[in-house]
Amino acid sequence: MAAGSGAMYQAMTSLGHAAGTDFTKPPQLDGGKPGTSVIILGAGLAGMLAAYELRKAGYQVRILEYQNRSGGRNISLRGGDTLVELGGYKQSVAFAPGNYLNPGPWRIPHHHRAILHYCQAFGVALEPFIEVNHNAFLHTSKSFGGMPQRYRDVLSDFTGHTAELLAKAINQKALDTAITKDEKQDLLDAMQGWGLLDKNYKYTIGNLSSSRRGFAKAEGGGPDGAPVPSTLLSGPEIMRSGLWEWLSFQMTHEMQTTMFQPVGGMDHIGKAFARQVAGLVTHHAQVTKLRQDDHGVTVTYTDHARGGAVTEVKADYCVCTIPLSVLSQLDIQVSTAMQQAITAVPYLSSVKIGLEFKRRFWEEDEAIYGGISFTDQQITQVSYPSHGYFSRGPAVLLGGYMFGAPAFDFAGMTPEERVKTALAQGSVLHKQYRDEFRSGVGVAWSRMPWILGCCAEWSEETRRDHYKTLTTMDNRVVMAGEHASYVGCWQEGALLSSLSAVTQLHQRALGAR
Repeated sequence: MAAGSGAMYQAMTSLGHAAGTDFTKPPQLDGGKPGTSVIILGAGLAGMLAAYELRKAGYQVRILEYQNRSGGRNISLRGGDTLVELGGYKQSVAFAPGNYLNPGPWRIPHHHRAILHYCQAFGVALEPFIEVNHNAFLHTSKSFGGMPQRYRDVLSDFTGHTAELLAKAINQKALDTAITKDEKQDLLDAMQGWGLLDKNYKYTIGNLSSSRRGFAKAEGGGPDGAPVPSTLLSGPEIMRSGLWEWLSFQMTHEMQTTMFQPVGGMDHIGKAFARQVAGLVTHHAQVTKLRQDDHGVTVTYTDHARGGAVTEVKADYCVCTIPLSVLSQLDIQVSTAMQQAITAVPYLSSVKIGLEFKRRFWEEDEAIYGGISFTDQQITQVSYPSHGYFSRGPAVLLGGYMFGAPAFDFAGMTPEERVKTALAQGSVLHKQYRDEFRSGVGVAWSRMPWILGCCAEWSEETRRDHYKTLTTMDNRVVMAGEHASYVGCWQEGALLSSLSAVTQLHQRALGAR
């Protein structure tokens, strides 16, 4: 956990929480009884998609939403916005016009087909999100004198030194029991080409290695145009540094190119969904109780738009998308097994820091256009905007994104302390930080009262014991949200769970005719 989001994501992947998705097309909800009513709890993407698909099928739908906005974790913060967290801390976002931070979801993998389908259907313009940038930095305080290294240099030299070691083992007959004579030459050829080794199977300073890692003096024109090869990083120090972990992080299926983002901010997706269900959402509605029997459901909520009036609404069925971290504290009438499933799943803590600077110094001074730099400090990573290249004036970068222990530490700080700490740690990567800083915001998801965490944290044991129960309809109530999927912590999971939920509900309604 303390290793940061890289280790967290690797763990999620190994548990099947970040696999590719199985979406092919929207559900066909045919033959339903007109007028059948459904109450949906929560106007995040899962809730709004359920409302959209159910209304298309002829159901009478209503959504209750605790916040004053729809979209849930699909949110972008812009200048003029305010953010209030537990403890009464209030942040006023002071970003310049046009700048924003996506404190929740911020990228969409190319194989998340459900979210891509609905973005296209609802007219959400997308653009590439730059995940990997060879000119970004990798940093550890334990190696290379604490100096950040270019991603390109670490990748090139890790590859070269590894290829040389393997070639040496082959030539010293250390692998003779594992490979045949024919395979030996094939493997040597592969190592020579992959690692850019010389004729003696050595990874050395020269034009060959510099053709991948870059030259100390770049190629030019005229009499003095000859390049000067760059110095290699020490092989043993690269291995010892652990920076190779970030190279493998970028290879995971979920992080592979191409990735996308909505033009102008992630909340354009939430706004597009909201337009599809216009008139169906009651905001400022804090659900306090859920009852059900064989005839229908009754939901009690506090209407904060009407002075805290306690209100009841009845329906034939309910789709509940309230995060388990909140739902576990409410008075709900479901089976014992469902209650146990709801309370069995904790939520991750995550923090994102948005830092606005006077100019795009990462582009102007360091030729970094998009992508991510990684560090072993608590902030874990710095992500550069994948839009607005070469523009003048202020710009916002993601100055920290952390899970686990670092996230709990940052969540325990005041918002001002979060920004101050992110500035101090980010200065190790970019000396311009303090001089160029303009404003900042620090979002701790465990302190957001409407979710109390970032996303559900399943384990192998809880998946085995509770997942099927949680995702199977409980009489007249069915759950949806990223927590009810194997694509946890992604918008795709929320949508896939929603489609499963409405399909189950529709089948249940057909059987009740």
